[in-house]
Amino acid sequence: MKVHVANHPLIAHKLTVLRDERTDSPTFRRLVEELVTLLAYEATREIRTHSVEITTPVSKTKGLKMAEPRPVVVPILRAGLGMLEGMSRLMPNAEVGFLGMVRDEKTLKASTYANRLPEDLSGRHVFVLDPMLATGGTLIAAFHYLLDLGATEITAICILSAPEGVSAVEKEFSGSKVPINIVTGALDEKLNEHGYIVPGLGDAGDRLYGVV
Repeated sequence: MKVHVANHPLIAHKLTVLRDERTDSPTFRRLVEELVTLLAYEATREIRTHSVEITTPVSKTKGLKMAEPRPVVVPILRAGLGMLEGMSRLMPNAEVGFLGMVRDEKTLKASTYANRLPEDLSGRHVFVLDPMLATGGTLIAAFHYLLDLGATEITAICILSAPEGVSAVEKEFSGSKVPINIVTGALDEKLNEHGYIVPGLGDAGDRLYGVV
């Protein structure tokens, strides 16, 4: 499994504002979109392409286009939905599916309550959007779900990650023959006793949409 921590001053700047408890929801949502576009640039660096011949106003030339079948973007509801616009801005032709997952606040285990995905993901590169990689439970459950559908490569894009969560995912999929990647804006210090990332940014869903 590959883990890439994006190291860019613009990402660091936007993360600083995002973490600030004084940042309001509209600004928070805008920053999440901007951050995801920057992270998606890193996450798609090795996306599959094929050679094509085109004609410019000057001459014929060869270029690259995204290969078929199209990638699938899967935001984890509800917080991952706030990341979708930033990803779609970079890959507007990607197909979009949805996974609804919830974490039990006592056991910290994730369960699936809804899905809207293709029945067969064979040959598909799936990009999972989840703002916080905390315990790793949500991503582990989501990855297994996607692998069962035949996904041939999985890349998770996370705004923040905790070392404990990264280690849990690495341990779970250490023997996987399917390429699994994590691209994150920062690797934070630790998890607290409630399973929240420290220093983190609080509950991403609440800060995106308000407390429900």
